[in-house]
Amino acid sequence: MATGGSDGPPPSTSLKQHTNRLIHEKSPYLLQHAHNPVDWYPWGQEAFAKAKKEDKPIFLSVGYSTCHWCHVMERESFENEEIGKIMNENFVCIKVDREERPDVDKVYMTFVQATSGGGGWPMSVWLTPDLKPFVGGTYFAPEDGFHRPGFKTVLKNLAEQWKRNRSGITERSNKILTALQRGLAVSADKEAVPLLCPQVMEKCFQQLAHSYEDDYGGFRESPKFPSPVNFNFLFRFWALNKTSEKGVRALEMAQHTLKMMALGGIHDHVGQGFHRYSTDGRWHVPHFEKMLYDQGQLAVSYTEAYQISGDTFFADVARDILLYVSRDLSDKSGGFYSAEDADSHPTAKSIEKREGAFCVWTEQEIRELLPDPISDATQNVTMADVFAHHYDVKEGGNVDPAQDPHGELEDKNVLIVRYSPELTASKFGLEEERVKDILSTCRNRLYEVRKQRPRPHLDSKMLASWNGLMISGFARAGGVLGEKTYIRRATQAATFLREHMFDSSNGRLLRSCYRGDESSVEQAATPISGFLDDYAFVIRGLIDLYEASFDEQWLEWALKLQQKQDDLFWDAKGFAYFTDDARDSSVLIRLKEDQDGAEPSGNAVAASNLVRLANFTNRPDWADRSMQLVAAFEKLLNSVPMALPEMVIALMAQHHPLKQVVIRGEPEAPDTQGLIQCVNTHFVHNKILLLADGNCESFLYQSLPFLSTLELKDGKATAYVCQNFTCSLPVTSAGELQTLLMK
Repeated sequence: MATGGSDGPPPSTSLKQHTNRLIHEKSPYLLQHAHNPVDWYPWGQEAFAKAKKEDKPIFLSVGYSTCHWCHVMERESFENEEIGKIMNENFVCIKVDREERPDVDKVYMTFVQATSGGGGWPMSVWLTPDLKPFVGGTYFAPEDGFHRPGFKTVLKNLAEQWKRNRSGITERSNKILTALQRGLAVSADKEAVPLLCPQVMEKCFQQLAHSYEDDYGGFRESPKFPSPVNFNFLFRFWALNKTSEKGVRALEMAQHTLKMMALGGIHDHVGQGFHRYSTDGRWHVPHFEKMLYDQGQLAVSYTEAYQISGDTFFADVARDILLYVSRDLSDKSGGFYSAEDADSHPTAKSIEKREGAFCVWTEQEIRELLPDPISDATQNVTMADVFAHHYDVKEGGNVDPAQDPHGELEDKNVLIVRYSPELTASKFGLEEERVKDILSTCRNRLYEVRKQRPRPHLDSKMLASWNGLMISGFARAGGVLGEKTYIRRATQAATFLREHMFDSSNGRLLRSCYRGDESSVEQAATPISGFLDDYAFVIRGLIDLYEASFDEQWLEWALKLQQKQDDLFWDAKGFAYFTDDARDSSVLIRLKEDQDGAEPSGNAVAASNLVRLANFTNRPDWADRSMQLVAAFEKLLNSVPMALPEMVIALMAQHHPLKQVVIRGEPEAPDTQGLIQCVNTHFVHNKILLLADGNCESFLYQSLPFLSTLELKDGKATAYVCQNFTCSLPVTSAGELQTLLMK
């Protein structure tokens, strides 16, 4: 099914003489470094024991396989024989894939951000043999320059400091760790201002509105990130304030941003899907890597935008995302791969990789590939003329040099839509539908040509959490768009998770697995147990899949995983979930994730999951737990709610009781499907959807006894809209159901 690139480039001939311990790992990122002259160790006891035995500090390097600057630092420093010798003689060197071990990454990234004021990848941290950090940073150039010491100088200086002032370094690292542990403590504060939902919602909206950029959308000037959690909040704020000026403004902000993103270069107009972020303020020049977690979340955002507006533009973008994932990020086993790289070789014979080489075009290439004359135009024009006008293709390239400091995109064009099909049609005297056909033909031709280029590296690691996000994307789009194919794809992925990333002997999820030979799936030699995000995102995906398929096995599994999540991660003193369950003593700080980033906070998603599951199962204790969880972050919610909009959504769900929409009928009957489609067509921010098929022995009927009291009206499929397990009068028409839903 997948046509993505290779798992990683072969090492250069000069490096094949070196092989380190990473050769035994499964992570594509670690395998990329298996032939460095650095004596890399994976994170684990062997490395820790060596550091203690030889009394050496540890150099910890953290990154991921599609990270551009990780590639740069490897090429400049980790493949350098002289630098490798310095590292091997003075440090025990550990390499970590941040996507495999987010717990390790978050601990040391917290240190780097606290001590340097910034962070990013590659992350470079020096630790004492007992794993306490004392110096950290991100990318280091190999040599001194621009008033900054190079990596070689830093290594030599720290090695010398360790020899001369070990006690001072150890004392400093102890103080830093103690301060971090104290500063990161999260617990319910009895003296904190109580959370008032209207005020928190209002403040979150105001903060987002203040940071909003009107011309091109987004919530900063540049660089611009998709931030799907912001759309999630704004759509729900609008749903509660539809008639107010603020509600209308919230909807405009979300939909305008989504439109500008889809028209921009961050959207791959030829190969589908979205790149990671835009380096400029116009969504034009992207950082070209593509991440699964973006695709999953944005598929939901565009689906919800379509639900609200009815504008097929948004539905088409959602389909575009799912086409890309189905084609390029899908394993035959049913799982989803993690990412595609930003860098690739410009030609099959080139040695150096360049960012975006796979995606960009010169004007001459466009002219040569699209020479066909357009006979029905009022001018003497070719398909290339129409395409170049519509997508802003220029002879000298359309990339601002300020967005291309290394000259990798010189004379190249990043496709960006500058005109509507209507305006392009007007310029060339063509019908609008004719222009759409021409542009589609052009894109298809360019796609076929692009397939012949060297592909970017594919990270074929499969992560439970990101698969959970993608299951939500396929399931939600399948329900709203009426596409059974999408629901089947989500089902295939959920089946994959249960078969390959779930240990039925102890009920635990696994964090990752890997593509093997042919159609096989492999586990790491020492499987990594799932983290909070894995449970929270998979549970949400399973709930979404139940609501799309009404297959109760997914809801039942979600409930079991929720119980396991509680057993492993819940802190009864602090009323929140940890990022890990402290089984690994090498992780010095058990963090409680609060803020949303590229992915939503695991705690925030868990808070919403608990509310939904409480309404599926009549478990008021889970509703109480959700309220305790949100209250643990009340200080941040009261001060900077825009830092955690997903948690604000959970607070909104707690204060606006969910509607239990129950469809009583035969699953495949046309009248049943009509009522289900009515529910899916409308954006109802605070509902769960159930199908009662009359089987009183089923799991759902056993969990919710009130379902057995709901009957068919006049022998027709019947809808009930309930709150707190008390139901409205039954209705049998989509019009009557719509009225109930919109109340």
